[in-house]
Amino acid sequence: MRSATSERDTEDTARSETRGLAAERLTFFSDAVVAIAITLLALELPLPEGATSAELLRSLGHHRSEYISFLISFAVIGGHWRAHHRLFHYVTTVRAGLMRLTFGWLLMMVLMPFATKVLADDGGFEFRFVLYALVQVVALTLFVVMTRQIQRHDLCRADTPPELFGEFYRGLGTMIAAFAASIPVAFFTQWAYACWIVIPLVGNLLIRLRRPAARA
Repeated sequence: MRSATSERDTEDTARSETRGLAAERLTFFSDAVVAIAITLLALELPLPEGATSAELLRSLGHHRSEYISFLISFAVIGGHWRAHHRLFHYVTTVRAGLMRLTFGWLLMMVLMPFATKVLADDGGFEFRFVLYALVQVVALTLFVVMTRQIQRHDLCRADTPPELFGEFYRGLGTMIAAFAASIPVAFFTQWAYACWIVIPLVGNLLIRLRRPAARA
């Protein structure tokens, strides 16, 4: 009897270690893909041309849209990685559904350099802007579903902070709203970029204002 119980305990421990290893490998793989995506962003940057310092400076100014797009995408991919790293720090088990969602999210990360290049090009602002914003909306939505899967199926450690998921839903929801709202605005003005900054700032401000009220 004791032998059978011991064998079951050993098997359960082995399965638990295997699931933990799978989660760790998925995290490492995701880190590598994100690193490659950021590297590809830099490789797409145009080199300034000119024989004099003045010509080089003019060339830098001519390519400013590419450099600004690079900085935007670097910050966006960095934000995605930071959120993924924080969430998967607590993940202990990987199910097939979570694996598929993660690969969908990684696909959006790989598409980011392409979307960035399109965004920095000339002409057809509406199409270029909407394509970039849609990539972000899809990536963020996949991340929300990933978070929901982890919470719903209890795939995280016992010491996971109880407020973690709420913070993710609020933060991701705010960013989805920012990119989604910017799409119709882009058909009226190129200041649609401002939505990516203003809406998250307003959302964070409202969250901070609600916290004292909730405590009271």
